[in-house]
Amino acid sequence: MTTTDSTRGAVAGRPRPAIGFFERYLTIWVASCILAGVTLGQLLPGFFRAVAALEVAKVNLPVGFLIWVMIIPMLLKIDFAALGQVKSHARGIGVTLFINWAVKPFSMALLAWIFIRHVFAPMLPAEQIDSYIAGLILLAAAPCTAMVFVWSQLCKGDPYFTLSQVALNDSIMVVAFAPIVALLLGLSSISVPWDTLLASVGLYIVIPVVAAQVWRRALLAKGVQHFEAVVGKLGPLSISALLLTLVLLFAFQGEAILRQPLVIALLAVPILIQVVLNSSLAYWLNRKMGVQHCVAGPSALIGASNFFELAVATAISLFGFQSGAALATVVGVLIEVPVMLFVVAVVNRSQGWYEAGLASQRS
Repeated sequence: MTTTDSTRGAVAGRPRPAIGFFERYLTIWVASCILAGVTLGQLLPGFFRAVAALEVAKVNLPVGFLIWVMIIPMLLKIDFAALGQVKSHARGIGVTLFINWAVKPFSMALLAWIFIRHVFAPMLPAEQIDSYIAGLILLAAAPCTAMVFVWSQLCKGDPYFTLSQVALNDSIMVVAFAPIVALLLGLSSISVPWDTLLASVGLYIVIPVVAAQVWRRALLAKGVQHFEAVVGKLGPLSISALLLTLVLLFAFQGEAILRQPLVIALLAVPILIQVVLNSSLAYWLNRKMGVQHCVAGPSALIGASNFFELAVATAISLFGFQSGAALATVVGVLIEVPVMLFVVAVVNRSQGWYEAGLASQRS
């Protein structure tokens, strides 16, 4: 086995607990952060105003640091050498790329326009509608990076497909995220400063990817076991940084939430529809193309999930702590785990139906 092969096995192929304690109960932690943030925002408004003022070039320094702590450990798991595996899973990867980059961002923009701009508009603050739509677009514009490995393990997905798909998506995201966001915000008549958007891509995609790959190589130079031990220790730290960021967000969003607590439920509707729509379409397309179930499962899950850490960071940079965009991205965090676990359950329980369809195609 080569060094590259052993590295991939360390990340994706070795049996391990499929979902950690923090990840399993992420929805509970997020709900707790909502309560803590709203409460602390009411009790200590001066402190949180001081935190919000710690900005350089529209980048909030505490949040910028927390986002790096959140994202870089996740990117450590990505082995860009896995791009060599793309050809062996061409059909499954093609389906997921189609969903991630040609369907998901545009379907979310359409759903946001239908529900936020029209159906739910009378129940939402008029001055925040554009911002809510922007947050939903940001949420859908980047495919998930870290939690995909968890979902893939839970549906017994091919680990090499998952690794190569994530590596390819991350490579595309470096160049495609900003243009897609700018296009969809423009189509939604929402102005966005290009300099701030490009700065966000640099700060929250390019720099973390480079830093993670440099650190990854340094860790692997000390052995695969050392690498796995460090990645394991960083997992809770990454989730903790996410939760602390959410406390800060909800400290600033507290007044708006107390005035209109229904907002979170309304924002969840297009997100839920988007997940069901995209996962179903990816799963069906893979079956039509004769892709094995162990590839179709993670393909559907990658097609449905979002890189919500990046969405939160970009929403804060573009629109601020107190924006509807920041709140909309956080709703994605709130419902990510239960919704994706539901998709995993559907994929697993429908395996017989899926494979029967493949058998009928061959006969």
